[in-house]
Amino acid sequence: MTQVAQDRPAGGEAVRLRMLADLVGDGEVVVLSGAGLSTESGIPDYRGETGRRRRATPMTYQEFTGSAAARRRYWARSHLGWRHVAAARPNAGHRAVAALRRCGLVTGIITQNVDGLQQAAGADGVIELHGALDRVVCLACGERTPRERLDERLRAANPGWEERVAEASVNPDGDAVLGDDEAASFRVVDCERCGGLLKPDVIFFGENVPPDRVRRCYALTERAGCLLVLGSSLAVLSGYRFVRHAARHGIPVAIVNQGATRGDEHALVKLDAPLGATLQALTAELGVRPLPTP
Repeated sequence: MTQVAQDRPAGGEAVRLRMLADLVGDGEVVVLSGAGLSTESGIPDYRGETGRRRRATPMTYQEFTGSAAARRRYWARSHLGWRHVAAARPNAGHRAVAALRRCGLVTGIITQNVDGLQQAAGADGVIELHGALDRVVCLACGERTPRERLDERLRAANPGWEERVAEASVNPDGDAVLGDDEAASFRVVDCERCGGLLKPDVIFFGENVPPDRVRRCYALTERAGCLLVLGSSLAVLSGYRFVRHAARHGIPVAIVNQGATRGDEHALVKLDAPLGATLQALTAELGVRPLPTP
């Protein structure tokens, strides 16, 4: 494939937008979205500008399952951060994707995000590659329960704790930056059904995405007329593999992201631009009316 030159003279962005509109206008588009799509909703990403301001290292699966202290620290931070994620609302980028899905140009959505904002914007058929923060799973019996229920139980188990801790900044995975002393006083609760360890129903670093979910994403990619990457640096193989898979099958790849990505060499067209404004311009170019704010 021939990548669009990044150093075009004035008007180059308009040319790239027109090329993107041509690809998307042909339909059968599969979207692969990343954290950059949600930054305009106030949720920071890992590797963009907001990500560079992070101070905490993400929890790994091995640390979470192997250390009671690590679990206490995680749930303390997550308990604070969950309020921020739960209060976030879809932005213009989410609404544009949902509109493209509603009119039939987008036939599938694979999201690496765990915030549920794409569905909240009105899109259906979303494959949550890394799970979702609004669910909790028991590692012993496998029961999945709503995060709201866990939030109620944690509040009851830790009366006055939230008022005693300082306001914390929030990370992309929904936890907050919190001191060890503040986390040490937090009380964790276990599964109501069997007493097993509870974990958010998301894929931690060091944990594998379920094979069936990966197969579904590969199959969706193979049927695509175009793979449209939105807001992902593709630094992690979990998402990058679908770009490579599309390239191997001769499926055009388009990327909209602020900054370079690991998949740029495979892109037929690349726009280095803000997601919300670019996707709004794309829907306008295609004559697609964006969905109203939920």
